[in-house]
Amino acid sequence: MSKVEDFLSKEEEQEIVEAIRVAEKNTSGEIRVHIEQTTSKVPFDRALEVFHELKMDETQLQNGVLFYFAVADKNFAICGDKGINDLVDDDFWNSTKDIMAAQFKSGNFKQGIVDGISSAGEQLKKYFPWSADDTNELSNEISKG
Repeated sequence: MSKVEDFLSKEEEQEIVEAIRVAEKNTSGEIRVHIEQTTSKVPFDRALEVFHELKMDETQLQNGVLFYFAVADKNFAICGDKGINDLVDDDFWNSTKDIMAAQFKSGNFKQGIVDGISSAGEQLKKYFPWSADDTNELSNEISKG
């Protein structure tokens, strides 16, 4: 399970994209998932780099959330922009990681990611509700490095 291509099946990837679509239906927030093989950096530092590479720091309300995975390293990080970080509880991202890690320990990678997306989506909905003039600023597709 150390290759990006083997991490999720095509069906699982589509279920994750659908989870993002459903979560974003109720919020102006933007959620992305990025998967890569490995990183020589601290996972959170690499997640911040990817966050900027994907232009997630350019959303109007600074409410982007990135789920970053380095599959060979068995590491992941969640990176939220300033708008959402200023509003959620201090332990929110860690508790979301714990929810996800519980699924990962059982080998349920897709379900762990979907659970994390749902959790982030609920917070985004609470603080950044969807409005009629909302546009999907970023792709829902999984990016790979």
